Amino acid sequence: MSARMSGRSSMSSRPVVLGLSCGLMAPEPSRALFKGKPLAYGEGNLSDAFARAGALPVLLPKLSDPSRLTGLIDVIDALVLSGGSDVSPEVYGEVALRPEWAGDPERDRYERHLIAAALAVGMPILGLCRGAQILNAALGGGLYQDITAQVEGALVHRDWDRYDDNGHAVTIAAGSFLADIYGAGDILINSVHHQSIRSLAPGMRAVATAPDGIIEAIERIDDAQFLLGVQWHPEWIGDSASAGDIADRSRAPGDPLFAAFIAAVAKRRDFK
Repeated sequence: MSARMSGRSSMSSRPVVLGLSCGLMAPEPSRALFKGKPLAYGEGNLSDAFARAGALPVLLPKLSDPSRLTGLIDVIDALVLSGGSDVSPEVYGEVALRPEWAGDPERDRYERHLIAAALAVGMPILGLCRGAQILNAALGGGLYQDITAQVEGALVHRDWDRYDDNGHAVTIAAGSFLADIYGAGDILINSVHHQSIRSLAPGMRAVATAPDGIIEAIERIDDAQFLLGVQWHPEWIGDSASAGDIADRSRAPGDPLFAAFIAAVAKRRDFK
């Protein structure tokens, strides 16, 4: 066996390392835990889902020095943009229509640094819920600041009381990465968002839509980039064996999506 083939075989046996963006909490003098200190956190189900699929998930902390933040990209194989707070309308050239829709500019800046660094080296990116939105906005697309206020006849995409029990169907486009996993046509997903993609960024393709026309997944997959964003939370939908109630078991499980993404990342990493 040649040295090159030996090295490639060695690389393929190394687990895929995924860098997960963090949610951020500003310093709060009244908070009992870490009083007055900034916090960066991750949601446990997401890390577990990736670990279950065989990857090594690591949280990427927000760093005050952008150059050091960019350096984090050197130690991971793919970037995952996690769910969380609203994207600021400033990212896509608008002002907040209401104060409560002003978003999270600090997190936007942090994740945009990560996105730019990942794009510069052709690193795969997966965006989940907010992650799909910030990916699209960072690339030049626009968002609805609030679906209910701006889309007449829209479905209920977020119900605070039902939370991830809320859901609806989406239609997956033929020939897409998601269609390779779930098949083209309708699947059921959860829905926990009040903002969504309004206009696609250049180069991105809508590959799943809700019955009311809201874009639910986007992708650009070619030799240069692997970019995928889904508006739902697949990490909160178990497989058919582990899902809790009958309604959840009718939804498309998240594990196949994570497994397919990790396989795609490993293939692109090992055959560069």
